[in-house]
Amino acid sequence: MSGAAKRAILSGLRLTSLRVRLVVVFALVALTAAVSASGIAYWLNREAVLTRTQDAALDGFRQDMQNRAAALPLRPTQYELEKTAQQMAGGGEGYNVLLIGERAAGKPIVGASNRDEFTLDDVPPRLRDAVDKRQDLSAGNAAPYHLYWLRTERAGKPYLVGGTRIIGGGPTGFVFKSLEQERQDLNSLAWSLGIATLLALVGSALLAQAAATTVLKPVHRLGEAARRLGEGKLDTRLRVSGTDELAELARTFNKTAESLEKKVADMSAREESSRRFVADMSHELRTPMTALTAVTEVLEDEADSLDPMIAPAVQLVVSETRRLGDLVENLMEVTRFDAGTARLVLDDVDVADQVTACIDARAWLDAVELDAERGIMARLDPRRLDVILANLIGNALKHGGSPVRVSVRLLGGEGEPDGAEELLIEVRDHGPGIPEEVLPHVFDRFYKASASRPRSDGSGLGLSIAMENAHIHGGDITASNSPDGDGAIFALRLPRDVSTLREAADGGEDRRGGGRDGHHARGDRGGQGGRDGRRADGRDGDEGVDAQ
Repeated sequence: MSGAAKRAILSGLRLTSLRVRLVVVFALVALTAAVSASGIAYWLNREAVLTRTQDAALDGFRQDMQNRAAALPLRPTQYELEKTAQQMAGGGEGYNVLLIGERAAGKPIVGASNRDEFTLDDVPPRLRDAVDKRQDLSAGNAAPYHLYWLRTERAGKPYLVGGTRIIGGGPTGFVFKSLEQERQDLNSLAWSLGIATLLALVGSALLAQAAATTVLKPVHRLGEAARRLGEGKLDTRLRVSGTDELAELARTFNKTAESLEKKVADMSAREESSRRFVADMSHELRTPMTALTAVTEVLEDEADSLDPMIAPAVQLVVSETRRLGDLVENLMEVTRFDAGTARLVLDDVDVADQVTACIDARAWLDAVELDAERGIMARLDPRRLDVILANLIGNALKHGGSPVRVSVRLLGGEGEPDGAEELLIEVRDHGPGIPEEVLPHVFDRFYKASASRPRSDGSGLGLSIAMENAHIHGGDITASNSPDGDGAIFALRLPRDVSTLREAADGGEDRRGGGRDGHHARGDRGGQGGRDGRRADGRDGDEGVDAQ
């Protein structure tokens, strides 16, 4: 999956996530409000319905007790009790009545309006106790007996049960009112409120979706603009409309992008000026350096015939002139990389032969061990590979310890050399290794591992140039210490066929029409290579990077 596709999927997931969060928040708020409103409405309606039914039943029962039950004789018969109870229950209130009297002292009799619906066993004992209990008379209590009621259930159905007794002597009465109809009405109300809550939830989700679209659309445009800005399209701007917070954010983004574009343009201009200065300076120095090099070569040839007092000075002039020449050549090479004019001149090479040629040209055969099979072919730029190897091996010889071992192998082919996709060249020394604080900086330009020795025989650009040459091949160089603590390891990874990469297009153009740059680069480095070949101490192979 391509990087653009992954970014699109991740962007979609982020968008969906924010949209879902908005919908969830809206839904939770709407659900909370709807449930709260529905709950309050249900509770209020429930109390109103039950209170109205209860008051109507109890008021009718009280009225019947005063008008009918109070008219009964002090010692009524069961027939009189039942007839009166039936008359009280037939008043249209829809309840059953139970009357309790005494035919003699201590001998109660019971009269019910409907013995199948309501008996004395249906009256809760605590209600009977409350009805029969005589209250003390006081300023706040003018009657010894009162009307009491409670709600109960029988066989899963709700009922209202109330009771009182006649003051001054007379029967005790109980009323039994079914609340099933009220419960059904309340259930219908609950369903209605539930449906209303669900509709409110759906409406809030739709509203959240609309709000999310309204909010996320400018946010999405802002994200796209920020992505384009991060990709280097500094002329990206947002269309500003309105006066809300998002519009103010868009204005701030435009001002930031404008300021960034101006600063980058200024920095680019200064950088281009600096590169041009370095390039011009390097070119201007080449002519006097050519003359100085010729003079130093003459002086070096005549060193044996010079006065012993001035011979050391002549040797110092010769070495420093060569060092200055190397620095000029390295600066020109760095300038090409910075300007983007460095090109590859690809060829099919035997890697083992190329490494051997590099070591032999610099007279390092006695100090370097080679572990490479013949016949490992790769398509790359042999001159730039020679520069990389010279810097890595020279650096190991200069700062590490002998013997330096160079190994070549193929990676990525599942054991089949012809199918391998990557070339690995490792340069290992047996020195003290690289300090941990130095490892991240070994490929930095002009980096010195020790501030106490700012000067060295090299220019301080060798490993940096090696890294640039690896990058232009589509490869990389890593530096690490050996696991056993014996020396440092520099690992060069290169594609086996550089022409398959995007850089190969530039390489092909260079081979067809860019020969001048390739020839120019060869000329830049050729003189140094010749000098390295004459000197067998391995000092200049590093080209001046004091990394270890």
